[in-house]
Amino acid sequence: MSNKPASRRIAWLALIIIVLFAVAIVAAPVWIIQPFRAQTERGVAVSYLMRSWSPYVTLAALIVSFILVGWIWSGSRRWFAKAALLIILLPLLAVTWFSRQNHFEWMFNPLVHTTYAKSNGAGFVNDSDMVLAVTNNGESAAYPVRLMAYHHLTQDVVGGTPIVATY
Repeated sequence: MSNKPASRRIAWLALIIIVLFAVAIVAAPVWIIQPFRAQTERGVAVSYLMRSWSPYVTLAALIVSFILVGWIWSGSRRWFAKAALLIILLPLLAVTWFSRQNHFEWMFNPLVHTTYAKSNGAGFVNDSDMVLAVTNNGESAAYPVRLMAYHHLTQDVVGGTPIVATY
């Protein structure tokens, strides 16, 4: 009896595991670094590591997957098996492209035309809110962390000096 069916099952399993791993290495940083969610130093470090390696991992996964798909395809006689191979490749192609994009810029949009309120008119800031505070040449400005958590940076002029406040 031939080991072809067993080796094909192993190839299918390997293909699925490779695709799931590639999706995970690209999706996990997006999940870890979310706007309006507390982030830990460890989470940011892990996210950055995964983000920096994902273009290489997804490219390697794509190459290995194409080899596996070619081998499985040549031995498949059923149209739905070939269709399944193509469907399995779609998420891998998507994350291979996505890993080369700066999706953090999509998530955290810098404020382009910011406007500021005087402290007595800033009713949207609670006494318990944390703020980033800057004092320069006798002028002070405060940026609520709750609002900065989404945009992560804003431009301002404090005490006659242009600054970029970032969080």
